[in-house]
Amino acid sequence: MLKQALTILFLLAPAAAVGQDQQPAPTPSAQPTAPSPDGKPQVKVNYLNVCTPGTDEQAIIKSALAAVQSKPAFSTDFELSRGRTSLKDAPDAKYVRLRRDFAAESPLLTAQYSMSTDATNTVEILVLRPRDPKDFLQVVMEDRMSASAAKPLSLLQVDTPTSRVRVERLNKSSAVLSRCEEVDQSAYEPVFHQASEIMTQYRAALGLRTAFRSDLAWLNANAKATVPVPKRKPAAAKH
Repeated sequence: MLKQALTILFLLAPAAAVGQDQQPAPTPSAQPTAPSPDGKPQVKVNYLNVCTPGTDEQAIIKSALAAVQSKPAFSTDFELSRGRTSLKDAPDAKYVRLRRDFAAESPLLTAQYSMSTDATNTVEILVLRPRDPKDFLQVVMEDRMSASAAKPLSLLQVDTPTSRVRVERLNKSSAVLSRCEEVDQSAYEPVFHQASEIMTQYRAALGLRTAFRSDLAWLNANAKATVPVPKRKPAAAKH
């Protein structure tokens, strides 16, 4: 398990201290700490090995996934939004975001699903938040597909497997597992399989293939809108 903690003042030190033989590079996770004796703010940086997390991180992820209901019961409340984002040095992206509340008796509070697409990738994310955050704040499952491989809506038809799981905790570092090329992850296949099963169940329970299918179909439309050309008025006849 690769996990390093660095304490720095004002500016984050570069990650050059991490061994170059680690592939791919671990994910940094910054957390605020108590002020130093001279009153200056400090930042604690934890480096997470997301390709081969250790035993403790695996236990955290497995526990969070086990807490997820296989047959969720939602209330009638929901919130739906869609839009377009543009960032510097990045392709424009379109997204659809759906939030649904669980029934009052559920141990989970909300489920937020989003799908976004740009010229490169289509990304699908499911975020589940519990009512009691003592064990974890939220569990996030993600998968992605090349935008050139298929249209965004096709992700719902083939149940694309999960490629990343992240568990965020209160005042503690996150536990993360990601698909990594050229790394033996056979020991983590049960975790990826469980997360993929949850994604499949929640695609159906959230109504992504039924009630909200038309909203997600908006992502399939061509990103370039057609601008109508104004008609010219006929020239007046000359006498």
